[in-house]
Amino acid sequence: MPEFLHNGKDKKQLVQKMFDDISPQYDFLNHLLSFGIDIYWRKKFINTLNILDSSNILDVACGTGDVCFEIIKSHNVNITGIDISSNMIKIANKKLNSKNYSNIKFLQGDAENLPLESNSIDYLTISYGFRNISNYEKALNEFYRVLKPNGTLGILEFSRSKSKNIDIIFRLYFHKILPQIASLFSHSDAYRYLPESVDFFPSRNDIMSKITKSGFNDVKFHDLTFGISSIFLGSK
Repeated sequence: MPEFLHNGKDKKQLVQKMFDDISPQYDFLNHLLSFGIDIYWRKKFINTLNILDSSNILDVACGTGDVCFEIIKSHNVNITGIDISSNMIKIANKKLNSKNYSNIKFLQGDAENLPLESNSIDYLTISYGFRNISNYEKALNEFYRVLKPNGTLGILEFSRSKSKNIDIIFRLYFHKILPQIASLFSHSDAYRYLPESVDFFPSRNDIMSKITKSGFNDVKFHDLTFGISSIFLGSK
């Protein structure tokens, strides 16, 4: 029996509150609990997208802006970061002010109702936020709407490892050790929700099927680190 909701309107409210609560510790805990490998995963994800300069990029579920800031280091592009958590956006904007980039902006927004014009984005990215969406199909339809023809969708998300031994170790860490460490720094439910959300996340084939049914072509995935994370790609 799941402890948390994994679909519907109530899930959206749950996710918004959890990430508002955890925002002050979010960056620190991400790097600590992943032993820093989350930085590698994001860099690998960005390199896979083959981003062209002068592109318009939308980063959904941007959190505190790490993917946006990593992209802008090596690409001359315009980036909009959107997250449902207002506290995450506040921290992203605080980081932005200290870095003084003029071609990044952060907005509070909902992945299922994006505040952007149709056919306006060249690349849409979402990193470790897709499983937090309450309605995958509705969000994917929005992603398709805002992307330009030939635009690229990139999703980076946790997966179940195809190696039985790695999966056992990963699940033990995720379910037993990670929440205990996180509880020393935060009283939020987020790090109990995290392993459960991965358990209830659709399989790779199911995700590719949902992306395809939303109208995307050339849908494929790449596994990272024994399949603990996966990159999903699609083209409009």
